[in-house]
Amino acid sequence: MWTRASLAGLRSGCNPIAGETVFLDGRSTLGVMDAEVDRLLERHTPAVQETARRLRDLVLEVAPDAVETVDMPDHLLAYSWTERMRDLLFAVAPHNAHVNLQLADGALLEDPAGIVEGTGKRIRHVKCRTIADVERPAVRALIEAQLAFRHRPA
Repeated sequence: MWTRASLAGLRSGCNPIAGETVFLDGRSTLGVMDAEVDRLLERHTPAVQETARRLRDLVLEVAPDAVETVDMPDHLLAYSWTERMRDLLFAVAPHNAHVNLQLADGALLEDPAGIVEGTGKRIRHVKCRTIADVERPAVRALIEAQLAFRHRPA
């Protein structure tokens, strides 16, 4: 299991690209994380892979400080403020024909577009079958709402 924290150990004057950690000694996690994500997605169709990657990019764009974990046993990408499961914010979970964006507090979030699915007491999801589904403004709004609901611990 690999994790990435966007701002941990950044060297001064460095301008990392989204999803990259650059450590004080100059090492970068970008290639390692991308390789692990590729491994996670390799058994899926190209359409599911593209959708999962775009969803990953969106989460990292809206929550650049989130810790990303490639969870091979559960077959998902998890995002949280720390490496502890109780701090989970989101998960990107690829399936055979779609990708779920799991929202840790989805049952409690406002969903004016009505795109949140599931019956979980707390965790709910949004199904994304295409990149166009990921690009819906309501998806970004739910990611932002999840971040506002569960503030980053001090």
